[in-house]
Amino acid sequence: MFWPETLSKRLGIKYPVIQAPMFGVSTSQMTAAASKAGCLGSLALADLSADKSIELIRETKKLTDQPFAANIFVHHIPEITDRMKEKFIKAKQFITQLANDHHLEVTLPDLEDIKVNSYQEQVDAIIEEGCKVLSFTFGNLDDKSIRKLKEKDIILIGTCTSAEEALILEKSGIDMICVQGIEAGGHRGTFDPDNIPMIGGISLLSEVHDQVTVPLIYAGGIYNGKTLRAAKELGAQGFQVGSILLASEESGMKPFEKERLRSAVEKDIILTKSFSGRYARGIKNTFIETLENSDYILPYPYQNKLTNELRRISKTLQNSDFVSIWAGQSIHDYSHLSTEEILKNLIAGAEDI
Repeated sequence: MFWPETLSKRLGIKYPVIQAPMFGVSTSQMTAAASKAGCLGSLALADLSADKSIELIRETKKLTDQPFAANIFVHHIPEITDRMKEKFIKAKQFITQLANDHHLEVTLPDLEDIKVNSYQEQVDAIIEEGCKVLSFTFGNLDDKSIRKLKEKDIILIGTCTSAEEALILEKSGIDMICVQGIEAGGHRGTFDPDNIPMIGGISLLSEVHDQVTVPLIYAGGIYNGKTLRAAKELGAQGFQVGSILLASEESGMKPFEKERLRSAVEKDIILTKSFSGRYARGIKNTFIETLENSDYILPYPYQNKLTNELRRISKTLQNSDFVSIWAGQSIHDYSHLSTEEILKNLIAGAEDI
């Protein structure tokens, strides 16, 4: 049989293919559609409040009775120092002026208006809602959270971008590891936000496979049967796909963003911290080019919260120069079909080779 069975049996799905959690792009509808294809849908909860997380979990449960993964950011919240306050004021002033220069009227928040949420509150909400799978990125769960989740038999899927991170996850008892190659779209799952391992997916997957024993899910550049098969040859037992779903029927992207995505070429794709304060791969635009390597990038989540209103306004005005359009390094035709059809075509393509 072509498909490895370890993950499928453990997760209760037909195929070990996982729809990537892409906050702001993947929706409850996408999660449910992935489940219809016999895959594992992922519900992106990022760093939402516990109440909002519960709302989205319940909305998704109304759309599917199949298992899906709740996905959260296990980020460290930086301390607010006097230096941070000064930097925030300067970044706010600079970005406001930049927006005004491009005829965008925005009111960005003050530092004291920004509310940040700890992932521990989300963990409690996920347990209360009876979720069966939790995936996470930006680091590792704390020991107490791991114990609480394991007591409820919740399957834990961590994200690594290096062999060192994979070993930390395995040692702490994480059940499965998503190995994120450097070519993957969206945010890097790196534990240290300032030092990202620049390891290509093929090298990384091979290295991690040699050093850990837990099942591995590969993410990065999978967009057809050949790329999926390549990951399988290197030891992946699961396959996470995101970029091929960006323009799908259930995607949260606006039509003008999908249009920009389809016109992108290889040189347009860049790793940047400019929008969120954490490295993410996406399409270069005016905002990224202006802020990249500047002094106006705050640590996550403060940069993300600061630029949120700018992105929201830019979406309403269909201005692609001030929104974050995340995408992986593999340029291909971005299908407008449903998530279910795209995943079924991927599966058929892998089986037919």
